[in-house]
Amino acid sequence: MTLRTAEEGKEYIIKSIETDDEELDAFLFSLGCYSGEPITVVSRLKGGCVVSIKDGRYTIDNDLADAIVV
Repeated sequence: MTLRTAEEGKEYIIKSIETDDEELDAFLFSLGCYSGEPITVVSRLKGGCVVSIKDGRYTIDNDLADAIVV
């Protein structure tokens, strides 16, 4: 399942990041978004969602949410 289809308010563990874009992979890593880390979808937006990673909240678009496998 990807983060795009994840339930709001439920904590998931990131299994993998599926992207061929090295810059995107590095950006997600800098946010603390990598395999083994917990992630929670806080709320849904029209073009994406708000996620909680470690102590931060970030808005990500649907394409990015599709790349994060939980």
